[in-house]
Amino acid sequence: MATGADLDIVEGTQRPAGATVDPEKNRSAEKTEPPHYADDAESLSGPNGEVYPTAEETETLRHVHGKVNWLIYTIGIVEMAERFAYYGTTAVFVNFIAMPLPEGSTTGAAGTDGQAGALGLGQQVSFSVVMFNTFWSYFMPLLGGYLADTYWGRYLTIQYAIVIAIIGHIIIVVAAIPSVISHPNGALGCFIVGLLFFGAGVGWFKANISPLVAEQYELTQPRATVETLPSGERVIVDPVMTISRVYMRYYFLINVGALTGQISMVYAEKYVGFWLAYLLPTILFFLCPIIMLICRNKYAKRPPTGSVLGKSIALVTYGIKKNGIGAFNKDYFWDSIRPSQVADKPSFMTFDDAWVGEVRRGLKACAVFLWYPIFWLAYNQMNSNLVNQAGSMRLGGVPNDVVSNLNPFALLILIPVCDKFVYPAIAKTGFRFTPIRKITLGFFIAALSMAIAAIIQHFIYVRSPCGYNANDRDCYDERGPPDMSVWIQTPAYVLIALSEVMASITGLEYAFTKAPRNMRGLVNGVFWFVHAFSSAIAQAFTGLARDPLLVWLYTTVAIISTCGGTGFWICFRKLDKEEDALNALPESTYIGRNVEKELENKSVA
Repeated sequence: MATGADLDIVEGTQRPAGATVDPEKNRSAEKTEPPHYADDAESLSGPNGEVYPTAEETETLRHVHGKVNWLIYTIGIVEMAERFAYYGTTAVFVNFIAMPLPEGSTTGAAGTDGQAGALGLGQQVSFSVVMFNTFWSYFMPLLGGYLADTYWGRYLTIQYAIVIAIIGHIIIVVAAIPSVISHPNGALGCFIVGLLFFGAGVGWFKANISPLVAEQYELTQPRATVETLPSGERVIVDPVMTISRVYMRYYFLINVGALTGQISMVYAEKYVGFWLAYLLPTILFFLCPIIMLICRNKYAKRPPTGSVLGKSIALVTYGIKKNGIGAFNKDYFWDSIRPSQVADKPSFMTFDDAWVGEVRRGLKACAVFLWYPIFWLAYNQMNSNLVNQAGSMRLGGVPNDVVSNLNPFALLILIPVCDKFVYPAIAKTGFRFTPIRKITLGFFIAALSMAIAAIIQHFIYVRSPCGYNANDRDCYDERGPPDMSVWIQTPAYVLIALSEVMASITGLEYAFTKAPRNMRGLVNGVFWFVHAFSSAIAQAFTGLARDPLLVWLYTTVAIISTCGGTGFWICFRKLDKEEDALNALPESTYIGRNVEKELENKSVA
């Protein structure tokens, strides 16, 4: 079978790279594709000789992942470079805003024993600005996903996102040059403008890069197939399992970029200055468009289908008028609005029954994501308040903002361990470690991380010569830190990393596998958009982000995360039982407005 390197894929059909699209042929091919699993007593054969499993084989044969082709790794490398640029830049935000310009420094550099800083606006201002950047960066994926699905397609939207992000990077560099940094108000204004471009580019990029990476596999291997191993064992090569593995490796590359970016840039700020810490990520970010342009004819791409958001809203509204909003979660609500069950079809109903099922599944996924702000609330402490907590302990010459790199470092270990050992071992026991169960566990692990942070903060107050004013820089410089090494934060960061493996990676997988195929950018945007709500919620805790209330801050977040995990499982334990059925829904033949117009134009010609 041909690989993604040899094919250009449109709407599930395969064609040679560079060939023109025949929408009519594409539509015909979609209508004759077999279901995800065969219902016949005997396995069905596909057009390329592949064998699809029967329902019995699906239950009895072992499921395995397929091969991950090299083209997928090129997209992973693009994301790695973008994450280097993002985390390398944001890693020094707290010190840039909160800490004052060191005496005699014009760049913010402080040397081995000093504390790098620039604007000197304090912890509360830095917390607010960092949370604004997070909110903006995770609000924009909603728009970026919509634009990709409707107008530009995923590939082109990513290219636009890169241009916008580069403009933002350049403006942030300007805010850090010596002639600007010496005027805090002007530097802050320039910095905020840079964040607006920076966050917009990051958000558009984020909404589309993760669906693009998984589509490289899905569009070449869209169905579960039966294969015989050299040992003679017959197994099912499951696309869902393969996509899960794709996201594990993709997330691994993300954290390679994050780790190298954060570590290198905090040393750049400490020993050279903030201008270098912002300039180097900008330069590396130029790798993203270069790689994507080189591989542009190799990538499998779904074309934009025009606005299907309006149709999905009209569909749900029609169902509510027909059945009442109280029936929304009932099977008959959705069965009654399938086109085959509607005698007098409204004008918007140009899709098939299968698309109704996909919309329902996508809405279920969005309901799952509505709980994620609680998870991200704990995660967000890592790059804000935990950085300041590190600054109140004995650093031993290590920059306070380098300790947060324990998180990506732990991920580089935990991801392959879970991928190669933990998940296969759990599967062998017969226990189904489904996405809903993974996400639930992620909530509880995040809560445990915050509990540890609260305990650490308690002992900082007890042992600090400054007592409950442990973050007072004048007192810290005069009396010194408590006799506590900053590395005592290690368990908190490792647990946050493990919670990401369970909840964040699984969320990306869930957004891709559960969304309608012509709404993936939008649903993935919803996944990231809820992170913006978490940043907004975090603003409510700004009053606790100061001495002597920091113990209460971490304790409160731990309690909220625990309650969130409990509520999440109660709400979605029934959905967990539908996992296989949701993954096996037949693919809709609905091709969207854009392709319909192309068919009409061809017919006229």
